[in-house]
Amino acid sequence: MTGDYPAPDDPAGLAERYGAPNYAPLPVTLAHAEGVWAWDIEGRCYLDCLAAYSALNHGHRHPRILAALTEQAERLTLTGRAFHTDRLGPFLKKLCETAGAEMALPVNTGAEAVETAVKAARRWGHQARGIPDGRAEIVVARGAFHGRTLAAVSASTDAEARAWFGPYAPGFVNVPFGDAAALQAAITPNTAAVMLEPIQGEGGIVVPPAGYLEAVRAACDRHGALFIADEIQTGLGRTGRLLCHQHEAAVPDLVQLGKALGGGVYPVSAVAGSADVLGRLGPGSHGSTFGGNPLACAVGEAALDVLADQDLPGRSARLGERLMRGLRALRSDRVVEVRGRGLMVGVELDTPARPVCEALLERGVLCKDTRETVIRLTPPLVIGEAEIDWLIEQVEAVLGSSQVP
Repeated sequence: MTGDYPAPDDPAGLAERYGAPNYAPLPVTLAHAEGVWAWDIEGRCYLDCLAAYSALNHGHRHPRILAALTEQAERLTLTGRAFHTDRLGPFLKKLCETAGAEMALPVNTGAEAVETAVKAARRWGHQARGIPDGRAEIVVARGAFHGRTLAAVSASTDAEARAWFGPYAPGFVNVPFGDAAALQAAITPNTAAVMLEPIQGEGGIVVPPAGYLEAVRAACDRHGALFIADEIQTGLGRTGRLLCHQHEAAVPDLVQLGKALGGGVYPVSAVAGSADVLGRLGPGSHGSTFGGNPLACAVGEAALDVLADQDLPGRSARLGERLMRGLRALRSDRVVEVRGRGLMVGVELDTPARPVCEALLERGVLCKDTRETVIRLTPPLVIGEAEIDWLIEQVEAVLGSSQVP
């Protein structure tokens, strides 16, 4: 075939020809994966150091999670929420016990979890705090990433994610991330909630100052507002704790979970937290046809079991320390800073990061640039010491090379 129509054996070309150009993938076409490794269509092997933005915390195709998926798929996959199923209740119980929550509302994607929490917080603000209808505000942080729905980009300052999508949803107040004084000053009688990522992932792996989350919790308590923690990327072991906010004494009223909750095989997300807040969403006020479907519940329950049984948060803490120690010892004057927690690590450069990610791809490392100058390194939590050491060697080889601009 010629012209605008790629050959049938060119899957990447077909995707670019027929797909909307809303992504700019690195030049690799993957066909198979296992654990922390992935292979392209030509058989080349790569160490996955992105893990689908934390969706693959358990690694690719974890056998216990695949078994749960297969077993459930053979008997019941979907009913809608018009009926009870034998999978939803046990999943919600395990999720609430794991997250320390009173109640949970299951949805499919992280962006849906964000929308759910925003709606629940606004309704709670009107009913519990007496905020006039249509006046509820949610304080958010600059540089945040909460998804790409209209409400999520309205809560963001990312020009690329926002451009030409206005008018934006009102009711979001932006403050600098990590600045507790600015956040407290932004809270008014109309503030229903403060919504933050404990560590900004897409924002460049930005870790706030010690004590920041505790200060946020205290400010919310002082003014009677909710604290919502967006743990979609940081949660379920990624930062060396089950949930990232547990690094401080800052229990949120609502926590948004997703990505790793699906065990790397199926979209599963949820909002968990206060029954006083989620319990105000009565029939007809919110829902999702696929939210809490039996297949998702089976996968989510298995993912939570594996997380605990294999102590993936503990592995993340130990191996993340090893990774950051090795990266901070790199002999390269191009590194501005290495930062992160657990296996959520960012390497900030003094030059664009995309060419470095492309060079790492050539050496068998899958990773991604973010905020132009930051290399995001977030491998599956099942990675081993040998793979961590090999990754450090590859990064050092690339950053020490004069061939990368």
